[in-house]
This record gives sequence, C-alpha cells and structure tokens, in this order.
Amino acid sequence: EDGNFSIGECMRSFEMQMPVQLSTKKPILHISINPHPEDVLTDQQLSDIAKEYMRKLGYGDQPYLVYKHTDIDRHHIHIVGLRVDENGKPLNDKFEHRRSKQITRELEKKYGLHPAERKERAERPELKKVDYAAGDVKHQIGNTVKAACYGYRFQSFGEYKALLAAYNVCAEEVKGEINGKPYQGIVYSAMNDKGEKVGNPVKASRIGKSVGYEAVQRRMEKSGEAIKNGKLKERTRKIVATAMQTARSRKELERQLKKQGIDVVFRQNDSGRIYGVTFID
Repeated sequence: EDGNFSIGECMRSFEMQMPVQLSTKKPILHISINPHPEDVLTDQQLSDIAKEYMRKLGYGDQPYLVYKHTDIDRHHIHIVGLRVDENGKPLNDKFEHRRSKQITRELEKKYGLHPAERKERAERPELKKVDYAAGDVKHQIGNTVKAACYGYRFQSFGEYKALLAAYNVCAEEVKGEINGKPYQGIVYSAMNDKGEKVGNPVKASRIGKSVGYEAVQRRMEKSGEAIKNGKLKERTRKIVATAMQTARSRKELERQLKKQGIDVVFRQNDSGRIYGVTFID
C-alpha cells in the first residue's frame, strides 16, 4: 500500500505464479527503460509508460513489478516479470528487440520525450578502481572519471576528489597563464591502495571535455540544485545515522552502508588518524 516491498514478498508473489514445470531456462523478463535526463516524468507517468510498454510487447497480462531508480541523473525504471504462461511455456518473443524499439519510439512521441539516438548508445563506462599494475592507465582513468562525473552528484571539487579517491584516482586543479591569459584545468593521476600517486598525470584534455574543468564546474552547480530541490541528502543522513548507532567497528559500518548503496571514504594522516569522512551515495 505504501509502495514499499521486501525481496521476500516479491519472491513469494512470483513463486505463486511460477509453474512447477518450465520448458525454458529463462522464465524471468528484465527490462530497463531509460528516459533522457531532461525528461522529467511523474511516478504516474512512469507507471503508465511501463504498463503500456508491457501491453504492447505482449506481457500485459503477466505478473510484473516496476521499480524506479534515482541513483543517477537519468531517472529510470526496471520492469521484472514472468515470460512464461501458466503451463511453463515461454511466450512468443519473436522479433522482441525490434518490437521493443518500435514501442519505445511510439511512447516517445506520445509523451513528448527526447527521441533515442538512432545508433545504439555506447555502453556507459564502468565505475571501478584503477589498477596501475594492469596497464593502459590512461584508458582506466578515463573510464573511471567519466563514469563518476556522469553517474554521481557532487557539490564541490573536494567532494569530486573524494569520490574519485575511492576508485584510486587523484584529481587536482591546475592554474596558470598562457600568453598572459589565465587558465584553469584538471589533471588526473592513478593511485595505489595506500592513496599514493603512481605514474604520470593525465591532463583532462587528453580524456575529453566532459571531464574538464568547465564540465566539472557545471556538474557541481547542477548537483547542488538537484540535492537542494530533492530529498537525497536527508535520505543519506538517515541511513548513515542509523548505521553509526548500530555498527561496532569501522568495517561493520562500511558493510552496513554498502548494503544501502553508500560507499565510505576515510581520510587519514600519516599516523593513521582519521581527519575526515566522505559518504558517497
């Protein structure tokens, strides 16, 4: 009734509908619908889009769940449902990918959404720790900073640095003059697990404008507005406060927060004393 479901409740709901005998190894359907970041949709609109999409794709009468994710700027929904009938036989999925594209275009027109690019969008870079020993460091750094800048919100350069530090990347502002004109930029370096810089720094310009000084500044402004207008900060504060009251050690705190999708970056001096903590949600 309140829109909250536990994993157990969802599993029981699906098990009640799931036939004992299955003639397919993949009875579960998983679909992600990702509107353009500038398309601001209400929960009701997202629900209507999901309902119409499933009906047109041929799964309208099947049990399914719709989840809204707001962990990145592109608010999106995930649909999980059954793709088998009451006898355990798979429903017709012929030309499903092609039909899905056509349905998506129809929904874009109906709801006045930004049209998807005709060419398939490249996979978003994965946000993972840079491993200097693995080589191709420039490419690793590029993937990490692009993923961080695109997928997370930060209101200051300090927060941006803390975010990247969790993935073994050091970001530094550089200022100077060229032909009498001031300039500002960013250089990125790989770090080891001790937080020490290793290898040569990489200028942001060698990675792309999307992670350059001006782009990061714009990102900070937009992040500040989004956090101010939303309830993101309050949500994070409540989760952290609860974890700090119940966790008995640093590792337990990290483990509890990780389950809630929050990473922790502890900043320590040379003697091991913690002088700062950043929570990344």
